[in-house]
Parts: sequence; C-alpha cells; structure tokens
Amino acid sequence: MNTLHKTILGITAISITVACNNKETVQHEATVETIPAFDISQIDSSYSPCEDFEQFAVGNWLKNNPVPESESRWGSFNIVHDANEIKLKTIVEEAAKAKAKKNTPLQQVGDFYASALDSTTVNKLGIQPLQPLLDKIDAVASIQELVETMTEMRKRGSGSIFGYYVGIDSKNSSQYIAYISQGGLGLPDEAYYTPQDERGKNILVEYEKHIAALFHLSGQEEEEAKTNAQKVVALETNLAASCMNRVERRDPLKTYNKFTKEELQKLCTSIDWEAFFKVAELNITGDLIVSQPNFIKNLDKAFKTFPIDTWKTYMKWHLINDMASNLSIEFEQQAFSFYSTTLRGVATMKPRWKRALSKTNGSVGEQLGKLFVEKHFPEESKQKVLDLIANISAVFEERLAQLNWMSDSTKTKALDKLGKFTYKIGYPDQWKDYSDVEINSKTLAQNVMNANYHGYKENVNRLGQPIDKTEWGMTPQTVNAYYNSQMNEIVFPAAILQPPFFNPDADNAINYGGIGGVIGHEFSHGFDDQGSKSDGDGNLKNWWSEEDLANFKERTNKLVNQFNTYEVAEGNHVNGELTLGENIADIAGITLSYYALVKAMKDKKDPMVDGYNYKQRFFLGWAQVWHANIKDEAAIDRIKTDPHSPTRYRTIGPLSNMPEFHEAFGCKEGAMIAPDSLKVAIW
Repeated sequence: MNTLHKTILGITAISITVACNNKETVQHEATVETIPAFDISQIDSSYSPCEDFEQFAVGNWLKNNPVPESESRWGSFNIVHDANEIKLKTIVEEAAKAKAKKNTPLQQVGDFYASALDSTTVNKLGIQPLQPLLDKIDAVASIQELVETMTEMRKRGSGSIFGYYVGIDSKNSSQYIAYISQGGLGLPDEAYYTPQDERGKNILVEYEKHIAALFHLSGQEEEEAKTNAQKVVALETNLAASCMNRVERRDPLKTYNKFTKEELQKLCTSIDWEAFFKVAELNITGDLIVSQPNFIKNLDKAFKTFPIDTWKTYMKWHLINDMASNLSIEFEQQAFSFYSTTLRGVATMKPRWKRALSKTNGSVGEQLGKLFVEKHFPEESKQKVLDLIANISAVFEERLAQLNWMSDSTKTKALDKLGKFTYKIGYPDQWKDYSDVEINSKTLAQNVMNANYHGYKENVNRLGQPIDKTEWGMTPQTVNAYYNSQMNEIVFPAAILQPPFFNPDADNAINYGGIGGVIGHEFSHGFDDQGSKSDGDGNLKNWWSEEDLANFKERTNKLVNQFNTYEVAEGNHVNGELTLGENIADIAGITLSYYALVKAMKDKKDPMVDGYNYKQRFFLGWAQVWHANIKDEAAIDRIKTDPHSPTRYRTIGPLSNMPEFHEAFGCKEGAMIAPDSLKVAIW
C-alpha cells in the first residue's frame, strides 16, 4: 500500500547508454566495467532518420532484443533495473547473513529478504496468516462493522470499497488534509467492467475465473467459489459505473471537492463517518477533500442494494487478492497468471530471488536504500547534476521571457514559479526511523502487514503536523525521477544518477540527451496542462490571463490530436488526453535540454565521433532513453491505464515537432516532419 500519496508526475522508464563509441570506465568497489558511450551497432542505416528516427537510431537493438518470457516489455529501463538488482542482491544477501542488531536497517532488510526467500515456511502456512482478518470479516453483522473492519485491513495493506489518506492540501500547501477517494476495484480501470471488444470481454471472464480460483485455494468448494466470484464481479461493476475515468482524474480541480464532516454524512448516510474516523485513527477537526463525490454517493445506494453477505464476500476477496503474492506458491502463481499473463502477456514468473527482492523493496525500501547509497552513490554526482539543472533552468528562464504567445504579466508569474523550484538529489537528507517495525525471518505475510501498518500510521499522523519538506516519494534505488506539484520540487533518486544514465566522464551531448532530457522533462511538469494550475508555492491557483490560457490550450489541443493519430496495436490508439501531461513534458524537456547543450558547447570545438556531430549525438542519446520492445497485451493495457505514451512515440513524437532535429539531420521532408497543422511548440 502506498501510504505516501503525492502528485508524482514522473517518468516511468528512463535509461540510456552513454556517449558515442568512446569508452567510459566506471569503478564500483572491486568491479571495473567498461561502458560504451553510444553503441553505433544499434543504428540501422537502412532507415532514414527523417523517415523513422527510432528505427534508424536503435533499429538493430530492437531486432536483437525481443521481450523475454518473464517480462511484458524490454528496454533500457529493464536493462538498468536488472543491473541494479545485482547490486541490491549482494546487499540483501549480506544483510541476511549479518545477524545484525534487532530493528536496525541491516536486520530488517536481511530478515525480510530471508522471509521472502523461505518458500518452505510460506507454503506450509498457506492462507493461515490471513485467518484472523478473515474471521473478523465473518463476524461482521452490519455495514458499519463492515467499513470499520475494512479499516483494519487497510492498515495492513489491503484496500477495498473506497480509499482514504492524508496529503498536502492542494489549495493550501502549508497544511495536511484528509482525502477520501474512489476505489474498490480488482481490475486496473473502471472501463474493464464494460468491455467493447473481444479481448476485453475475455479479460472479464478470466477475472471471474481468477476470483473463483483464489476462493477455492482459500478453502471454498468449487461451486461456492464460482458463485462468490459472480457476486464480486457484479458488485465491482456497480462501483465501476460511478468511478471518475483516468482523464478526469488527471484534473486536480475536478478532484478537489471540500466537504465538512456533516456534508459527508449527508452524502453517504449508510456510514457513521465519525465512528469510522475514530477506527481509522484520523483526527479530523476541520474539512476534508472528497475526490469523487459521485462515487461516495453511489456507494450509499450500493450498501442498500447488495446484501451484507455479498459485501463480506467482496471484502474477503480483496484481502486474499491483495496479499496473494505473500502467501503459498499456489496463490502467488494464480495472481501471476491473471495479472501478468492474461493482462500483460508475461509467460513465466521471475526467479524467487527477484520476487523476494521486489517484495523487500516494497516493504523495507528506505532501509534498503540507505544501504544502497552507502555503497553505490558517488557524492560528487550531486554537484554535477546540480550544474546541469542550473543550465537547463537558465534556458527555461530565457525561453519563457521570449515567448510570443504569453503576456508579460503571466510571464512574470511563470518565472516566479520557476524561481521557486527546489531539488532533491540522490537520497533523503534525513532517514526515517523504522525501529518500531517488527520483522522476522520466518513470517513473510506478517512482515508485510507490519511494514504496511507503520506506513499507515505515519500517514494518518500527519494531520495537524507541519509539512515535512524532507520527505521523498521514491526510494534512492528507484531508476526514475518525479515532479511533485504540491511542493514544486523535482527529485532524482541515486539510481538514475549512475552509468549508463548519467556519467560524469561522458561527453556533453550524451549526458544532455540522457539525464538532461530527464531534468527538462521534470521541469516541464510544473508547466504542463495540470502542473500549470498550481503556483510556485504548490497551491492550486490560476496565474494565467484568459488570453494566455486560450493560447496555451490551442497548443496543447494540437498535441492531443497529434498523439491520437498514433496506433499502438491494430485498432488501439494512444489516448492523447490521458497522455497530454507527459507529452508536454517530453517535447518541452528535450527542447530545454537541447538549448542547454548548445549553450554549454558555445565557443567549444565539436568533436565529431563516428561521423556524428554533437547535435546528432544528442538526439541519438534521446532515442536510447526510450528504446524498448513491448508485448501487444501489455501495450493495449498501458494505453488504457498509463498516462505516458508508448516508448516509440516518446522517441519520435517530440522530434517530429522540432526544427532543431530536422536541421541536425538535414531533413527536408519525411514522416519525421509533422505537418504544420499538427506541429506543436509550447515552451
């Protein structure tokens, strides 16, 4: 359960191989690795860069790197992630052998990993770790007891019926506030419950089979399990009908609906909300935010429509499903069969050590991160990345000042926001205290629940406290980055600031095409279609004139239309509205980084490498950030649920709009040049 709920509009998959055939030598402890800066063998010169730059730049890599059976896609991110796992594996194995002092990060990491590896104990226990909670559900006699029992499960990592958490108030970033949101679905999106094609219909059928299979594994007779699965699907379909879709949920104004406790009580009378808050340990003294009021209103009707026994069955299902990967192998395999194979086309499970490492990252990730940065993060990288940030920020400032479609008054406010950006690099300045979390080497499911309860308490205890400006939304070992609009900050974990993402010894062109593009992307999120609704202090507040906002929307609408034309699999197109924020950040990010590179290269000799000048190498580096193959099942699932465009269109979409790209490769015509009616320039 992610109890740290933030607006994280970060990139999901970034990686590159660094610099054109000049070699960079990187040393970590006793291991010396030679990394090719840019491997020109990836280039497929049978393609013109002006016709299909992805195939030109990385076509041979795409041919030679099919998606492994254990993955849904395979690209730069996966390769870097796998290399990272080897480092983490060494750390967790050493921790497991260390016999460290109780409740220290070393002990918690080592014993958690040991419990996740211990298949003998996990298989012997079966469903037993959940039995106390299942018994609580059996004892429920009313809707109020049902909701209060739900809170006990949520504390331990199972979510159902509706969501709730404490986060920064989007309109008053100086305080925390409680949020209540829609939830309660076992499928990735509400649209899965009303399928329009054969694949969607088959997924719904398989989902019902999956529910029945888990019920049967938990001890129910086959016919009873099938009947209960039908009840769950019927109830979830009802809830899905009142859910806000993903495009609507992207709009922070639509999800900011302030209610008093009395107004909430009138919205859903089936729940005694004051009693619920007490059980949930939420000390609400003022207003709260109901992100999707229509869902909560419909929930009141659903409580009256479905009998209590159906709700209890539904509750059991969510508990078992949410915890299945921490139970015996039969449960884990069944969850994999549906969520990985049926939904995303993954054929085989990863080896147990990788699954154990993933669980360790999920439950004791910050403790593991502390051990990771001690071994694998060179402190000098911080300053070099800060230098890149300063260069890109300066370019953004210059370009904002020169915009011909924005008035001076709005420019002033945009520059104010840019000037208030803060940065976090590598790892937290303050490590959190987890010494009260009980971790045992023989109790995987209980370890997960203990860690979840700590995170839950940490979250709800924020109410009434000062904003924690030191908090991170990702662990240091995460290969990613993000922008948080409520703190107006960009964050770069340690794992993305290492070869081949960022190499302090690599040439400027590749570093700017790689980590520079990432930095520019995150900067741009503060000025995308949703980030631009917040001011420099992180508050939802309009700082645009009406005319400037209309000009901005005219440009972003073009981007929606452009990406709507991209077909991912037969009959399945990119959703330009869902992906708009990320597409704005991509095109703005690469533009900012390009001009920062041009500034850095001013008055410097351009060292041609393998026949490519620095501007061409910049774009080759960008292509390496995104190269990836993906299975059709995963691609179709992602365009329904992921606010990021598929990697192919993150590569070529922004470039088709850039005269700078066309100039670098001498493009006069070709598919990589968007028609003027679609061409977009924003920042």
